[in-house]
Amino acid sequence: MSSVVLVIALVVGVVALASGAWGAWLWWRFDARGSYWIAVRVTQTGALALALAAGAVWVSGADPTSWLFWLYSLMPVAISLVAEQLRLIAAEQVLERRGLDGAADVALLDEAGQRGVVREIVRREIGVMATSALVIAFLALRVTVERGGL
Repeated sequence: MSSVVLVIALVVGVVALASGAWGAWLWWRFDARGSYWIAVRVTQTGALALALAAGAVWVSGADPTSWLFWLYSLMPVAISLVAEQLRLIAAEQVLERRGLDGAADVALLDEAGQRGVVREIVRREIGVMATSALVIAFLALRVTVERGGL
C-alpha cells in the first residue's frame, strides 16, 4: 500500500508542478488559455486521489510514523477548496478596484475597457490557481521525500 501512495504522490506532485509552472507562465504573459483550466482540474483531481489514498492507508490500519503524512496528503484538498473560493472573489475585487458595481457597469464600457476588465479577472484567477498548484506540488512531493511516513 505504501508504494501505491508514494507513486500517487509523485504523479500528483509532478502534474501539479507542471500545472503551476504553466499557470505562472500564462500569468506572466497575460495569456488566458482555456486549455489551462483542464490542467487545473487534473491537478485538483490528483489532490483528491492523494487524499483518497491516505484514506485507504487509514482504513487498512497502517500507521504512518509521522503525523506529517496526514498533513501532506490531506492538505492539498483544502488548498484546492480555498483557491476556488479566492478565484470566485477575483471578479468582485477587480470590479471594486475599478469602481464598477457589476456586469451592468462593465457593459457600459467600450469594447477595449470590457476586454481589459475580463483580462484582469482571468489573470487574477490564473495567478490564484497557479499558486495553489505549486503549493499542492510541494505538499505531494513532501509525501514522497518523507517516504510517506509509511
